[in-house]
Amino acid sequence: MTPDAWISVAILAAAVVAFASDRIRPDAVALGVLLALAVSGVVTSNEAIAGFADTSVLMIGGLFIVGEGLVATGVAAALGARLANFGGGKETRLIALLMVVVGAVGAFMSSTGIVAMFIPVVLGLVAKTGIPRARLMMPLSVAALISGLMTLIATAPNLVVSAALSDRNLAPFGFFELTPIAVAILAVAIVYMLTIGRRQLDRPEPQADDAGVSIDALLKRYELTNRFQVFRIGVGAGLAGRTVAEARLRSVYGITIVASIRSQGSRFKVRPALADTVMRAGDRVAVLGEPEAVDAFAKAENLEKAIIDARLRDAARQDLGLAEVMLAPEAPLIGKTLREARFRARRGLAVVGIKHKGEVVAGNLIDTPLRFGDLILVVGNWGRIGDLQQHPGEFVVLRLPEEIKSVTPSRKRAPLAIAIVLAMTVSMTLGLVPNVIAVLMAALAMIASGCVAGKRVYNSVGWSTLVLIAGMLPMATALQNTGVTEIMATGLTSLLAGAGTYAMLSVLFAITAILGLFVSNTATAVLIAPVAITAAQTLGVSTHAFAVVVAVACSCAFATPVSSPVNTLVLEPGRYTFNDFVKVGAPLLLLSLIVTVIMVAALYPLTPSAH
Repeated sequence: MTPDAWISVAILAAAVVAFASDRIRPDAVALGVLLALAVSGVVTSNEAIAGFADTSVLMIGGLFIVGEGLVATGVAAALGARLANFGGGKETRLIALLMVVVGAVGAFMSSTGIVAMFIPVVLGLVAKTGIPRARLMMPLSVAALISGLMTLIATAPNLVVSAALSDRNLAPFGFFELTPIAVAILAVAIVYMLTIGRRQLDRPEPQADDAGVSIDALLKRYELTNRFQVFRIGVGAGLAGRTVAEARLRSVYGITIVASIRSQGSRFKVRPALADTVMRAGDRVAVLGEPEAVDAFAKAENLEKAIIDARLRDAARQDLGLAEVMLAPEAPLIGKTLREARFRARRGLAVVGIKHKGEVVAGNLIDTPLRFGDLILVVGNWGRIGDLQQHPGEFVVLRLPEEIKSVTPSRKRAPLAIAIVLAMTVSMTLGLVPNVIAVLMAALAMIASGCVAGKRVYNSVGWSTLVLIAGMLPMATALQNTGVTEIMATGLTSLLAGAGTYAMLSVLFAITAILGLFVSNTATAVLIAPVAITAAQTLGVSTHAFAVVVAVACSCAFATPVSSPVNTLVLEPGRYTFNDFVKVGAPLLLLSLIVTVIMVAALYPLTPSAH
């Protein structure tokens, strides 16, 4: 090999060691690879940074935005809830159902796109069921990779291998040529993930750096647990037709009306109770106060106690937020009471708790003078709470509950988000426009239609994932330019010569899969498919058998997080390490090899006349 080839192999080996050590961020390792290749002169500066303009990187970036649209409109949460209901909350059922759904849907669109859209769905399942995310994200990526084998168009390597057959005047793949093998591998993968694979991920889930507190935890800190009650306003109730300000409930009873709740068919509309909010007969009101005061209020106003069920709780957490806020040093509120500052009228938020020097303030909060360093617990619309962050000279938002992650501010646009995703899927399936254009158009449509708020666009993109992929792409260029991949590929014929049927197929699968750990599966197919077909012709065996093995092996990139964008996408949300993929993926790769060899030997008789 040439000196440049040795340098490329050395950089690749160093990167693998760095990834496996889990001591350096994966995206930092990728940037190190990029710089090492450029500084050593193995690739040009343009080739080194070309990954950032690669179509796969642009497509994944667009898919992050499309996924955010599904989250913001509540589509992801709804789908997650459906899966949770069908799965009955059982982890084994959910894993099997998730893998079947992803495997089926992925038959007609990009496996990368499937993962990007299902990540928020899985996170919704995690929040709803409490199942560790590590146990669900890995099955998602495995099923998405296998889905690439369901149809001819499901992934690019299938088309590359089929084109290699056509170039040699051989029959190309049929649309469902790989489907029987894909179904068999998916079935084995499901059983594996429900048994061995799941145990490999049976470990304490690491806490995210930004892990927050729950709404219940914040209420407990302010001694407000079980102090919220909901009442229904009857026709003869004294509150009917009056505004919150007119009712003067804080002055009369020492309680606070937090929200007005109106039934809309089978759903609830929860609105923060502002000074001018009119309470009507048939509405429900959420109130906060001492139990004795609340009971006296309900009796005097002739109110019926209402049950706080799951539907009402879910609706309330979508429309009603909670946050702990500290007064800034020069805040105008310092020295004033909430009544004097007309805080509720000006900010649209109700203060339900105050802490001074770490102690909860009891009594009439509205007439308590506020001091520097005081903490206040506010309740109101999530948007109004967000507005407090725009006034750093007055407020410092200390804690937002983790429930804010499941808020869907654009849920009224859910049908529009679904239509955009369907249009993208049809465009990609029928090849109306290139895949990257279809995805970018869908991302732009999500923004233009308001499914994704402009201020959330950049926060929705997983930049570390994009850097990781873009940084590793020059390695494929280096291996190809220096002849390393050609050396590996041309040695294939000599390795297969004289071997038995099963040995030939096994070696071909292994070489393709190993190369695919370090080079993109499309590049692997481009390099290996012609050599494999030529080897089959030289050895006088079925060309389609060899071609199918190459195509299948290209989609079995289970063993490292950098072997496929599908794996890279779940690395961060699943909180995995490099070794997690090795532990789970390597045995599954071996099982896939066995299934593929058996299926191919049964479907394609290894004789010269087969194809």
